Amino acid sequence: MEFHSFSLEIRNHVAHLNFNRPEKSNSLHEEAWKEMKAVFEHLDDNPEARVVVLGGEGKNFCAGIDLSMLMDVSKHDHIKCEGRKREEMRKVIYHLQDCITAIEKCRKPVIAAVHRACIGGGVDIVSACDIRYCTDDAYFCIKEVDMGLVADIGTMQRLPKVIGAGMMAEMAYTGRNVYGPEAKEIGLSNKSYASKEEMDAGVTEIAETIAAKSPLVIRGTKEMLLYTRDHTVDESLRYMGTFNAAYLMSDDLKESFMAQMAKKKPNYQN
Repeated sequence: MEFHSFSLEIRNHVAHLNFNRPEKSNSLHEEAWKEMKAVFEHLDDNPEARVVVLGGEGKNFCAGIDLSMLMDVSKHDHIKCEGRKREEMRKVIYHLQDCITAIEKCRKPVIAAVHRACIGGGVDIVSACDIRYCTDDAYFCIKEVDMGLVADIGTMQRLPKVIGAGMMAEMAYTGRNVYGPEAKEIGLSNKSYASKEEMDAGVTEIAETIAAKSPLVIRGTKEMLLYTRDHTVDESLRYMGTFNAAYLMSDDLKESFMAQMAKKKPNYQN
């Protein structure tokens, strides 16, 4: 598939996906939002991609929604009925939510590699990723509070389950920048690197390690982690039992045992 707002390269079963509007600090206009949903649906179905690393071209990771689009989405002057106008606005919000949820629904683990600015919609996006890494000069900002609106496309729903309620409230109420070292301290990032080059090398190594595991097991693990996040322990255990009753006896299980016995690397199907 051809994308204009993203660059995509698959190496060693790792999809290196980058926001590709560097002249706009990788802010997302209408086309970019649509492409983001399409590219993650594409990667979900692409057997060559086992892990996705999401980064950004240029000086910044992602500056969130393009301001021109933000101004446009609130305008529905052609609709005279206020009720229908608000209905159309809700439709737009749902569309943007779905574009980000496509990251979560992608069965492959998605790793965010953040450098410099991760603002507004950028935070929504990394909140939907499975793992986050950043550079020391990266900064995360829930900017919506300074723009006169409540963040409405995922940050409020996902980030409290990553960094906890207290820190979430502080970020959401103040709109302050949280830089790389603090992001690691509060659990927003797994690690903060001194430079983008070090981060890219480190994240690639982690992604390739994951890509070498059983793709079936990795996909199942992601499903279990997301299910457990949103359900009780008892519900999650019940679902886990049903899941493994269906998937446990796979060719990957046999391949893993045979490889360990032969002291060689397993060779899994996609």
